[in-house]
Amino acid sequence: MHNKHHIIHLFFCGIVALALTSCGIKKSLNNLPDLSGYNADIPERTKINDSTFVVGNSFLTKNEQGLWELYVEGDPLERGLISGRLSEEVIYRQEAVFLNRIKDLVPSKGRQRFLRKFLSWYNRKMYTHVPNEFKSEIYGISRYMSKDHDAIATPYLRALYLHAAHDIGHSLQDLALVGCTSFATWDQKTEDGQLLIGRNFDFYAGDDFAEDKVVSFINPDQGYKFMSISWSGFIGVVSGMNEKGLTVTLNAGKSQIPWVAKTPISIVTREILQYAATIDEAIAIAKKREVFVSEAIMVGSAIDHKAVVIEVSPQNFGIYDVENSDELICSNHFQSEAYKKDRRNKNTIKNSHSQYRYDRMLQLLEEKVKMNPEKAVAILRNKDGLNDKAIGYGNEKALNKLLAHHGIVFKPEELKVWVSANPYQLGTFVAYDLNTAFGDRSGNPSVVTLSNQALNIIKDPFLETEAYKNYEAYRILERKVEAIIKQKGNIDERDLQKLSELNPNYWKAYYLAGRYYYQHKHYAKALKNFETASTMEITTLPDEEQIAKYIKKSKRKLK
Repeated sequence: MHNKHHIIHLFFCGIVALALTSCGIKKSLNNLPDLSGYNADIPERTKINDSTFVVGNSFLTKNEQGLWELYVEGDPLERGLISGRLSEEVIYRQEAVFLNRIKDLVPSKGRQRFLRKFLSWYNRKMYTHVPNEFKSEIYGISRYMSKDHDAIATPYLRALYLHAAHDIGHSLQDLALVGCTSFATWDQKTEDGQLLIGRNFDFYAGDDFAEDKVVSFINPDQGYKFMSISWSGFIGVVSGMNEKGLTVTLNAGKSQIPWVAKTPISIVTREILQYAATIDEAIAIAKKREVFVSEAIMVGSAIDHKAVVIEVSPQNFGIYDVENSDELICSNHFQSEAYKKDRRNKNTIKNSHSQYRYDRMLQLLEEKVKMNPEKAVAILRNKDGLNDKAIGYGNEKALNKLLAHHGIVFKPEELKVWVSANPYQLGTFVAYDLNTAFGDRSGNPSVVTLSNQALNIIKDPFLETEAYKNYEAYRILERKVEAIIKQKGNIDERDLQKLSELNPNYWKAYYLAGRYYYQHKHYAKALKNFETASTMEITTLPDEEQIAKYIKKSKRKLK
């Protein structure tokens, strides 16, 4: 509730500020990148079949595991135009899913108009913080975006704004969209002594949004070739590796609500991936960009044979570099000296599940002793709590909360990477080798998958279990019960019972039943469910405190 008041206050101040900053808003609304010197002549798209398209040497295809593979080359405008032309239909779907999600959260037409005004004010400075190269690429993509959403903003502005969705999401939603965990091991911690990095990216914007994952292979006219995994229409980087064996992954930190958008963090990491070969070069790029949220950037380097975490925020900057160690863990709190006394960081450690996931990762790394890609994938898929405790499927304290957009494993010194296919990080981890993925495409050879199928890591056997089927049924039922509680409606008690039957070790199943019974004045049943929930591994301290309050209130009602 406290966070919602901050958001309302921010929106109110934004509207008040419109009158004071109208000139700045007008400039941002009319700003376009400088496209002079770039090639705007793009060859026609050839459709091979419903899932394979070609433009010149570039192409988009879907592999048998359901991952889209995009290969693009050229100058910034070329890259954008080609990406947009190849991915036109996928971009339409992706944007519609994302914006419909926003409409679900803000159903009122009046509030939607308010949101449009707020976005134009809030993002009024963003164009001054994004390099022209990347604005040109975004502009090229926007030429192929749908006109259906022009009421929100023009295609170019929408494309630019959507690159800050990760930043705005985790700052306004207080980590509700993201809870990522990553690790790096090398020397004595890996079987061959090489650097090995794994991460889960738990950005969630609905099941449909995660359907069309895109593994992009970008061959720019300047800088290094690189791969990344994200979604169509997005040129930023949340997980990726370049041809020099430099990797970047993002982990959200605790932020105050920002007052103005600056450089989206995914654009900072994109610049690092395209122009840095070493950790020092990555740090130099991160230092020169102004960000508007707190973020941990894990950078792995084949050249440096180690990994560090760059911790950035609007007011501070730190480097977490482990000494005399061959492993590094990152969750959603900061570890460098620069943030030791930071109040928000301390609150994150106390109130969130970040420290718990950090401790669980540390425990699993110790168990595995010598890491390899298969063991790394097993860790990313782990669904249990500390000491292998069953804490319920979907619990945010688990490394695998059955929510992730993707899991990924890097082996930088061999330029190999494994990317998870749906669902979550349970599907096949598809292998790619950058040594061959960027092979000579002159003459436009036949389009085949860029993956190395022989190196794939098989899907999680959990997918074939009754427990997985029950969890998927639980997720549907959970959303139904939450909606009914919100609307103060009625539900069959058998559905409430089924919640805990489908996911018996998860505290939230009992908490929701308790909420429903309390709302309908069945205080004895409410108390029983709240007390059961209190015995389980509850996600955060505020959740624990909320359940304790309900227990006290239920007992008072029964007197």
